[in-house]
Amino acid sequence: MRAVIIGGGIAGTVTAMALRRAGIDASVHEAYPSGGEDAGAFLTIMHNGMDALRAIGAEGPVVENSFGAVGLELVTPDGRTVDRRSFDIDGLAGPRTMTRASLYRTLQEEAISRGIAVERGKRLVAASPGIARFEDGSTAEGDILIGADGLRSVVRTIIDPDCPPPRSTGLDVVYGYTTDTSVPQAPSVYRMVQSLHAFFGYTSAPDGSTYWFARLPAAEGVRVGLSAAEWRAAAFAAFDGEPLPAAEIIRSTGDDVFGGHSYDVPLTPVWSTASMVLVGDAAHAASPAAGQGASMALEDSVVLAKCLRDLPDAPTAFAAYERLRRARVEKLVASSAALSSGTTSDEGRNWLYQHHIEWDETIAA
Repeated sequence: MRAVIIGGGIAGTVTAMALRRAGIDASVHEAYPSGGEDAGAFLTIMHNGMDALRAIGAEGPVVENSFGAVGLELVTPDGRTVDRRSFDIDGLAGPRTMTRASLYRTLQEEAISRGIAVERGKRLVAASPGIARFEDGSTAEGDILIGADGLRSVVRTIIDPDCPPPRSTGLDVVYGYTTDTSVPQAPSVYRMVQSLHAFFGYTSAPDGSTYWFARLPAAEGVRVGLSAAEWRAAAFAAFDGEPLPAAEIIRSTGDDVFGGHSYDVPLTPVWSTASMVLVGDAAHAASPAAGQGASMALEDSVVLAKCLRDLPDAPTAFAAYERLRRARVEKLVASSAALSSGTTSDEGRNWLYQHHIEWDETIAA
């Protein structure tokens, strides 16, 4: 069996590595010629995501290029710390933080080192059983096609032309990065600040640099085409004058800022055909509130590879994969949407973190 994977991000590269470990040949085809267009954006791989990487022996490069945290603090609008939580959950390895561009580069380099072909500048325009066609006129052939092409998945619309579009979460999210070590630090923790008008979170790396994000309530289309400076100004305005460190941290940030409107995909009715299947955000994008998008994609990648390894044909494998994954990821999307809207707290996440994948365990149909 040979797999053609559309998308060279988290889900695409890790699916390729998991398939390789399962003895299945795969190639990765990424639409963009290079990464880094979202400079300043960062993400966190939680316990369950690191567990998925560990299942295929791919956690090492991620650990080497990231930094960890031991817990989380919750801060009220008047600056009081009202809750502290430890990430020490039954001895599980804690979360890792890194820039999105660095994670993409790390995973692609690891995939290439394992003999996997990664082609950039390959934007999918059409696909049929056995063949993918790209904007530059080239093609790729395989027995199955895996859509790891994210929120605006082309593969999703090929599988089901009537699939629901992504849904606005009612939030703009701004990410930033500052090397100014004089600003308030949050070493080894994620400090989450609920202000009167918006939500701010930050953590500090061992070198004293600080990664931050701001979730700003906004209707879709209100802020479009903003420059880095304009996104920084929008985030600053949301916290200016409050007794919180947010405005100071934002003011210290240069052009390492990235912002955009946030969407989720609460339901994808059809995940697969006889020869095509979706993984990661292409199937079930969540709002960033729960911090689980990358980790769920990593889980998908490894579980799909195990299903293809253990079951007799692609349709049977795809059905088992969906059975194992759908309820969990749709629960996560709903939970994250509730966090974004403020209708629930972020307590009780052990059902997310304690998920474990045993590579040698056989999948049954």
